[in-house]
Amino acid sequence: MLSKVINCSFLDADDYHPLSNKEKMRKGIPLSDEDRIPWLETLRDALQESLAYKKIVILGCSALQKQYRNILRSADPNYELGRCASEVKFVLLDAKAEVLAARLENRAAEGKHFMPAKLLQSQLDLLQIDESEGIFKVDATLNPQTIVSTIYTWIFSSKVAQDSKNL
Repeated sequence: MLSKVINCSFLDADDYHPLSNKEKMRKGIPLSDEDRIPWLETLRDALQESLAYKKIVILGCSALQKQYRNILRSADPNYELGRCASEVKFVLLDAKAEVLAARLENRAAEGKHFMPAKLLQSQLDLLQIDESEGIFKVDATLNPQTIVSTIYTWIFSSKVAQDSKNL
């Protein structure tokens, strides 16, 4: 929905998983860093291509840990390792585990997702949010239009602030 409002591309990170990752998850086996890192590097390369052309792109991704987000941040050619300043920004759609589980079960029942809900807890166990990263948190239980509007306002207020710094 957000990409339609902004009129930009949307990338679903799940589409970039190799078949081996999807099969592991389908079998209820959590992914390891060895599984995730090449996937994240592929996503970084996709982001890098958009940034090279100064295009906005929305990536739906479960970048659960700071090290994973740093890989994505490195799509920005001006990114400095260890710093959170980057053209790549992060939004956390924040909801309780029960809400996420119900949504995941619904998507799986509709054939729209390959990961069983029983893997959700392993992902939540990995989730690390460092306040210094400047991740924008949005209540994922709000209606979708409110979520989109909130994120849209944040993106463009951040962009205006950044552009004024560059003048």
